[in-house]
Amino acid sequence: MGVGDVSKRILLGRKLRSAQLGETLLPKRIALPVFASDALSSVAYAPDEVFIMLAIAGASQYIWSWKIAIAVALVMAAVIASYRQTVHAYPSGGGDYEVATVNLGRTAGITVASALLVDYVLTVAVSISSGANYAASALPAFQEHEATVAVVMVVLLTAMNLRGIRESGSFFAVPTYLFMFAILGMCAYGFLQMALGNLPMAESSNLDITPKEGWEDPLTTFGLIVLLARAFSSGCAALTGVEAISNGVPAFKRPKSKNAATTLLLLGLIAISMMLSVIVLAKQMGLKYVDPHELERLTRGGQPLPGDYDQHAVIAQIAQAVFHDFSPGFYFVVTVTGIILVLAANTAFNGFPVLGSILAKDGLAPRALGARGDRLAYSNGIVFLALMAIILIIAFDAETTKLIQLYIVGVFVSFNLSQLGMIRHWTRHLATERDPAERRKMVRSRTINAIGLSFTAVVLVVVLLTKFLAGAWITILAMGFFFVVMKSIKKHYDNVERELAADETDKALPTRVHAIVLVSKLHKPTLRALAFAKATRPNALEGVYVSVDEKETARLLEEWDDRNTGIPLKVLHSPYREIIRPIVEYATAIREANPRGVVAVYIPEYVVGRWWEQLLHNQTALRLKGRLLFTPGVMVTSVPYQLRSSEIAVEREEREEHRVRPGDLRRGRVDDERDRQIKR
Repeated sequence: MGVGDVSKRILLGRKLRSAQLGETLLPKRIALPVFASDALSSVAYAPDEVFIMLAIAGASQYIWSWKIAIAVALVMAAVIASYRQTVHAYPSGGGDYEVATVNLGRTAGITVASALLVDYVLTVAVSISSGANYAASALPAFQEHEATVAVVMVVLLTAMNLRGIRESGSFFAVPTYLFMFAILGMCAYGFLQMALGNLPMAESSNLDITPKEGWEDPLTTFGLIVLLARAFSSGCAALTGVEAISNGVPAFKRPKSKNAATTLLLLGLIAISMMLSVIVLAKQMGLKYVDPHELERLTRGGQPLPGDYDQHAVIAQIAQAVFHDFSPGFYFVVTVTGIILVLAANTAFNGFPVLGSILAKDGLAPRALGARGDRLAYSNGIVFLALMAIILIIAFDAETTKLIQLYIVGVFVSFNLSQLGMIRHWTRHLATERDPAERRKMVRSRTINAIGLSFTAVVLVVVLLTKFLAGAWITILAMGFFFVVMKSIKKHYDNVERELAADETDKALPTRVHAIVLVSKLHKPTLRALAFAKATRPNALEGVYVSVDEKETARLLEEWDDRNTGIPLKVLHSPYREIIRPIVEYATAIREANPRGVVAVYIPEYVVGRWWEQLLHNQTALRLKGRLLFTPGVMVTSVPYQLRSSEIAVEREEREEHRVRPGDLRRGRVDDERDRQIKR
């Protein structure tokens, strides 16, 4: 096993057979943290965004915070109820893309796919950047290096997912459950204190907020509507990640649809409870929170705050107050929150590769995205997602407040088209269904999807109006870019398929085969190539040698005559010492002289066993093959000659093939011969 293989095994683990795919499927207890971590982690920043937007007009507008939370919760409930219908109707894992494609057409499907691809990349960038900011606030050494920390986190997360969905899911399950326990436990303890009348105030409760410029005067009805719309659209960040389960149904254990629907329901109940609890507690504790880049708007008694004032996140302020007499509780909440923000990106790492494989199957993405890696994960999709997220993190310097403005648009575009597609799906089936019980179920499902569509359509309009100039236009441009790229890839694959389609003209045989064997020296590889070419019985056969040195040429001609191969040797003179150009021109000239014939070029090549030996041999042959492949009517054949070092590679492969791994005997994967070797 080479150095590269050893490193790969250490990082990713041993290879898995295709038959072991069933072993990577997830039970509900693992699927919940795998697919729901993104939606659950939004509790760590969605409340912050609500308070930031309301603070534009001053702290007096915080009275609307719990009402906005209820509105977001209603939208989330409607969306989750709608997706429960989707996972039953379309369990193949296509999710919104499949629903839109089947019911609304290819263009709608590509639009949804573009939106989801952008949203997955943003999910990784936002979650990892937020986690890096948490790390920087806890560890001063990371300050001013958030982007670097975020990139390292993406790399580590990529390595975990390349090991396979089951292993990464098991790894992420514990932190996700700890996060649920921490937030719900903190909120429950806070509400208990509130019921007993001793709820402490947040550290920022004694601060004042100066309204932003232009918002100092009392709000008009229109101004209030604009403010609430902006806060509502920011709070809807809590809905990101909900669609991941519908895209990941194939990863669930059977019954897949039922398990996915149950997981969706659990996600909704937990996420809504956490978000409502955090926002209500924050309001009751008098919390004040503004954009981290506008801390000068915070004052105490009319006086500005010190320059080194550090504004803690909403959850951190609640935890610090609730656990004022129990510091381990505070550190526990803050720590698991920071961890879950990083692990939330795992939702995208599970959803993006599956979607990419479906797009590749439909010819809308490179086919490499549909190939499973050594660990049965869609490795190319995972790596592509990581690279895109790293580019975004570096471009925005891991600033969550900038990245969050790009968020939400893509996911609500897919929400709307998906719900519209589901309505058409049920309408089409109602036209043919005659069973009254089934019709009632379909009517109920269609009603649920119609309610979901009405909610998500309103949210999309609000998001576009409030976030377009703040950065949403970048998301729309990115969606347009992916749309054009996918249409171009589909067009290319369709053109290639038409071009490669066999017809009657393909039955015609070439009128003549002119074989040429490339000669550098008269040694064993050349003689083997000559013998092989002669055995194919071409119409004409000759050796071809490019002369760059007269003495070497004379010596070769003498050896050729002495050997008496019976095959003529053509010498191509190259005054400028070029090797490749004379051969290509000669092959082209033969082809032009007989357009219906074929020129067969035989190239002797060394087979070596060490990677560094490849750098010392065959370089001219590789360049020559690259040129000849673009020459019409020229067929290239490599004639291998195994050097002794190639035996090293063969022995290495045999050792790897016959190596018995832990558990192979128990699983019945050891054949009889290997079984006898073990017993001996």
